[in-house]
Amino acid sequence: MGTSSAMDPCAPQPPLFTFGLIADVQYADIDDGFNFTRTRRRYYRSSLQLLKNALRSWSESAVKPAFILQLGDIIDGFNKPRGASQRALDAVLREFASCPVRVHHVWGNHEFYNFSRSELVGSPLDSSPYADSGPSEVPGQDPIYAYQFSPFPGFTFVVLDGYDVSLLGRQESSEQYNNAMNLIKLYNNNEDLNCPPELECHSRFTMFNGGYSREQLDWLDSVLSAADEKQERVTIVSHLPVHPYSTGSVCLAWNYKDLLAIIRSHSCVVCYMAGHAHDAGYCLDQDTGVHHLTVDGVIETVPDSDAYGTVSVYADKMVLAGKGRMADRVLLFL
Repeated sequence: MGTSSAMDPCAPQPPLFTFGLIADVQYADIDDGFNFTRTRRRYYRSSLQLLKNALRSWSESAVKPAFILQLGDIIDGFNKPRGASQRALDAVLREFASCPVRVHHVWGNHEFYNFSRSELVGSPLDSSPYADSGPSEVPGQDPIYAYQFSPFPGFTFVVLDGYDVSLLGRQESSEQYNNAMNLIKLYNNNEDLNCPPELECHSRFTMFNGGYSREQLDWLDSVLSAADEKQERVTIVSHLPVHPYSTGSVCLAWNYKDLLAIIRSHSCVVCYMAGHAHDAGYCLDQDTGVHHLTVDGVIETVPDSDAYGTVSVYADKMVLAGKGRMADRVLLFL
């Protein structure tokens, strides 16, 4: 008679839950092109097939993911001047609809190239209805797209709005736009604000990046304080990386130091996940034991490969099983 895994301490233990991970699909129905510096090829049309590959894998998995994290830039900014933004979004949403798994969408710069913030609020890319809670709304202002949810007892995920302070998605007459312009102009004097400043320490101050408002940071601080008290494990997700060893300096959030300081003042955070850079990055913050993971972008993945992963969560670790470009990783809770 065989021994069940429940009775065999040496048998592999099933995860508490799993989730899917994908970033920077940037679909557009156009021919291949290049990045801003013309050093990396981008596969706009075939990115949709790579999304299909990921969704099919999750749909056919014996253990369905509890949810999918889509880390932003789901369609490319090149759709906007072609009048194809909604058509491209409809194409990717049709694919997501084929997968019977809840999706948490993060907003990146390319969402704002295609749509205003007010257009994104309440759209199919607005996952906040799945939230347990989020920051208080300010009358007369678009809400901050940040929220928390708990897929399993003892585990909390926090979605952050990396373009809460930004020139993107805002009316040029708004106070938020003017405040962001005043901030970026302190460090970037280029006529084209998508061109990084010469000083590497200021290179993140470009139009394709953004930052976190005081209101959002205060809300995050309160969420993490509550998680500390309950001894929960917290994973933070955003489009923009915030650890300088997890990505190139040009891809960091404007005020990444403020967010890092809040993370470091709490014991509950185990991982911070981001996209944006298109190349994988990883570092372990030695001071806190927090894993900072920057995820490979689908858009710069060759058509015969893949760039997605499935994360299995256990009591003491998360295990990332990557496909194609995305590497396997074991993220121990320290």
